[in-house]
Amino acid sequence: MYDFLCQARSARGNFLDFMLISLETTRLLLKPVLESDSYTLYGIIINPYITEYLFDTEILPLEPVQKMIAESQKLFAEEKFGLWFIQTKNQQEIIGFVGLWYFFDEEQPQLVYALLPEATKNGYATEAASRILEYAFKDLDFHYLVASCDRPNVSSRKVAERIGMKEFEQRLIDHKPIVFFKAIRS
Repeated sequence: MYDFLCQARSARGNFLDFMLISLETTRLLLKPVLESDSYTLYGIIINPYITEYLFDTEILPLEPVQKMIAESQKLFAEEKFGLWFIQTKNQQEIIGFVGLWYFFDEEQPQLVYALLPEATKNGYATEAASRILEYAFKDLDFHYLVASCDRPNVSSRKVAERIGMKEFEQRLIDHKPIVFFKAIRS
């Protein structure tokens, strides 16, 4: 299943306890993104392949990425989810990230995933997203899970479909067509 790894962080003499949840698949390790990982996550997020759809080609400065990591750690501590790095077991290489994140004022977090271009076409996104879906249903007791992506993002749409999600809605958000997918726990 999954391993709970408890860690204490020291910040100016104060200890903040939070739960880190690492997940595993056949070929991948999913490790929570930590504060010390800000440059690694930043390197992924500024990749043009990823910014094309996730950030509308905007290159974020480092500070918002650090805030994302702080929010992810808070989510892990309070709700047992956040952002995980996707790391290959055989080469121990970080190839992207996956997670559960609040978008578009939804009451429940959505599935999010992004892979560096050199890691695509190997089934890694499907494998990581499938593991998060399983975790959401079995361990977090979600009754459904939503994912969304820009309508032109065919790769993300295919991943959602491969893990059993069905398109249920399209919306214009900031003048862009966004497709929503949903999986319902059986």
